[in-house]
Amino acid sequence: MIKGRFKKEGGERSQKINTASLPDIIFMLLFFFMVTTTMRETTLFVRNTLPSATEIQKLERKSLVSFIYIGPPMQSNIFGTEPRIQLNDAFANLNEIASFVEAERQARPEAERPLMITSMKIDRETKMGIVTDVKQELRLVNALNINYSTVRGEVRVQ
Repeated sequence: MIKGRFKKEGGERSQKINTASLPDIIFMLLFFFMVTTTMRETTLFVRNTLPSATEIQKLERKSLVSFIYIGPPMQSNIFGTEPRIQLNDAFANLNEIASFVEAERQARPEAERPLMITSMKIDRETKMGIVTDVKQELRLVNALNINYSTVRGEVRVQ
């Protein structure tokens, strides 16, 4: 009778994990998160119900747009009911508009500075007095390319 002499030498061995596809998986996950993540926008502290208009035009290059928000504060018990100006994520006064525009200009490449647009998002119930004051400040710093943001719809005459 013949006995088999098969023995495992060196005890048990664990299988090696193939890591050849690991970079593909990492880049796939990175691409997934880049596509599905939205960039943080400005946190609004003012009410901003935009007026409607029938003849609107979409902006081509949104990277050249700086936004100024005008409207009554959302926390009226703290900040009152008068319309306020919001630049980026903070309330501002009229005299801060010039420094805001200059900071926005410095953040852009030299070739794009003449193409900059200042878009004003104004609540539909806001009176024109504060809007005119903001426009005067923009005129003083030579920010003459102004846009009024609206939503598409029928214009209601009150």
